[in-house]
Amino acid sequence: MAQNMMTGAEMVLKALVDQGVDTIFGYPGGAVLPIYDALYQQEDIKHVLVRQEGGAAHAAEGYARSTGKVGVLLVTSGPGATNAVTGLTDALMDSIPLVCITGQVPTHLIGNDAFQEADTVGITRPCTKHNWLVKDIKDLARVLHEAFYVARSGRPGPVVVDLPKDIQLTTGLYTPPANVQHKSYRPQVKGDLNKIREAVELIAAAERPVFYTGGGVINSGPQASQLLRELVRITGFPITSTLMGLGAYPASDKQWLGMLGMHGTYEANHAMHDCDLMICVGARFDDRITGRVSAFSPNSKKIHIDIDPSSINKNVRVDLPIIGDCGHVLEDMIKVWKSKQYRPNRAALEAWWKQIDEWRARDCLRYRPSSEIIKPQYAIQRLHALTKGPNTYITTEVGQHQMWAAQFIGFEEPNRWLTSGGLGTMGYGLPAAIGVQMAHPDALVIDVAGEASIMMNIQEVATAIQYRLPVKIFILNNQYMGMVRQWQELLHGNRYSESYMHALPDFVKLAEAFGAVGLRCEKPDALDDTINEMIAIRRPVIVDCRVDQKENCFPMVPSGAAHNEMILGPEDEAHRDISVEGMALV
Repeated sequence: MAQNMMTGAEMVLKALVDQGVDTIFGYPGGAVLPIYDALYQQEDIKHVLVRQEGGAAHAAEGYARSTGKVGVLLVTSGPGATNAVTGLTDALMDSIPLVCITGQVPTHLIGNDAFQEADTVGITRPCTKHNWLVKDIKDLARVLHEAFYVARSGRPGPVVVDLPKDIQLTTGLYTPPANVQHKSYRPQVKGDLNKIREAVELIAAAERPVFYTGGGVINSGPQASQLLRELVRITGFPITSTLMGLGAYPASDKQWLGMLGMHGTYEANHAMHDCDLMICVGARFDDRITGRVSAFSPNSKKIHIDIDPSSINKNVRVDLPIIGDCGHVLEDMIKVWKSKQYRPNRAALEAWWKQIDEWRARDCLRYRPSSEIIKPQYAIQRLHALTKGPNTYITTEVGQHQMWAAQFIGFEEPNRWLTSGGLGTMGYGLPAAIGVQMAHPDALVIDVAGEASIMMNIQEVATAIQYRLPVKIFILNNQYMGMVRQWQELLHGNRYSESYMHALPDFVKLAEAFGAVGLRCEKPDALDDTINEMIAIRRPVIVDCRVDQKENCFPMVPSGAAHNEMILGPEDEAHRDISVEGMALV
């Protein structure tokens, strides 16, 4: 019994070890010094010292997204906790499992406006799945294990355990629950078999079907991605994906239509609009996919598979909801399909693919090449060509570069693509890359960045240096907040209000100041050599790739338009039916 007597700080570390945690990200402060003192006296858990608490949250996201495990961060009270809020919100929007342990002022000072006090539970309630304020040492072991259960179960997401300093110093009995669960949270993982049978009947009868998949497939685990591939191939149906779902289905496969949505492909968005059956697997019909909801896929029956009941009929009314984990539901669908010996409508499917091939022929991602200036699309294409492989992980910041990466990098496996989807957090990519590199020390980890976004968390280069993490930062530098500038050009009469970056650092010198390597590339014929040099260096590298300042990211669905009303850009000469500031809306 005596060996289970320990301080609250020691209980935190014991619970982390019991949950299989090997790495945490954090930043010390007064309200968590007992935990940091306990960290100093153990060797089971590696701690990564970030340079700002927001970086800890994003690094934990990168670790979680690339491994399928729960990411953990440790921050102090007050500003430590509030700095982590953006990362917690990001994780909630993108369903990333995090456990965030925050220090809090001693219990007798709570509510007294004590030094570095903030109502962490109140502040984080809207941006977490659940949170706890632990006021009794007897509750601590249970709460810590419950936190991991809630974070990883059902639709994954972030949780917060707020821990007053006196509880960290109090000695108590470490008694983890024998059966870890939450008293009221019981997510449904198995789908209703009758509804699954009904769904399979609809699939067999469909004439113009499409699979619409999202990040839920990846969150379900690698088996779900394999089951998705099997179902798509035995049906012969086309498949598209959200930004967060890239990699669940191989981009090289002939049934892949590319990403859909605001910057999705012409063929994917038109297939979604004209289909007669939509099979939505682990996606949530967010506004970047649907465009104007009243015009979204108006003539289709819609099957929606999702583990989160609150996502059903929230944005788009569906005909057949199936609540359950994607992996379990897909497995049952395949069993029903095979047991009933269903076959797709081959004649109708052949006609549907003929129509899709006509849409594909528009080649919606083409752009005007140049031998004088680096086109951003070309830069991403060459980056992909020279780095692709199963041991390459791509993170991004947010903006045009993010969309070009999604369009031009073909992901063959899940968990290799890490980006901020729902919240669109500039500054996500670098700390996320650090989290990935900690989890996969031998991998090639590249943050595709913009010169504006990278400045949001540039201080984390120092973290990469300290832990000898050879992350690569590949900046598409057009000296603008590119996506803001694009919208101002197309939708706001070329009024570039505060989107030009008048003062930027010399990124090569900045890299050197941190102790990293800086490279610059300004001509297309030097691009391959620069990328190869970046790969060869086993240290953090910043590449300043100077690209065309005025290049826009197409296709694009303007805000308020239907998802099939796409601006295809100046390279497309067909069907200029409507113009938006001189661009084709088709």
